[in-house]
Amino acid sequence: MSQYLVTTINGAKARFFTLETAPFPEYQSSPCLKEQLSLFNSTKVLQGRELWSNTKPGRNRGVAATHSYDDRRQTHILEFERRFTTQIAKTIVDFIKNHPARQLILIAEPQILGLIRATVLPNLPENFTVSELAKDLCYLKANQLHEYLANKKLLPKSNKVLI
Repeated sequence: MSQYLVTTINGAKARFFTLETAPFPEYQSSPCLKEQLSLFNSTKVLQGRELWSNTKPGRNRGVAATHSYDDRRQTHILEFERRFTTQIAKTIVDFIKNHPARQLILIAEPQILGLIRATVLPNLPENFTVSELAKDLCYLKANQLHEYLANKKLLPKSNKVLI
């Protein structure tokens, strides 16, 4: 296993990668990112009536209402994100306990990065290095993500094999 754990997170999913050496480096590019695990936020995937009893906020008031109606959907959405980040934090800590990773690279949207930082950092070992990148890169393939992080000098470059 690698000493790098790379985690990409957006509101709907989290992906966990390790930097692996190829079994035959003379024939394959090495090292390369390998996806180990993916988590999905089921509430982000649900739409309309599947998540809310009323699809449009404030529709249960008459026309003569003088005050706006707040059904606190934003509060619920933040709670759903907090639960998802707690699940991600637990997965990161469990992964670190079971594998020899020494460096964590967190890549997430800024709001989620703040939630992850608050739950993960206190639970990491003392000699653990954490790098953060406030971007949504969940859509990238493993080799594209590796190239992007290598250009940012967060991961070692891959040695490309020309045959």
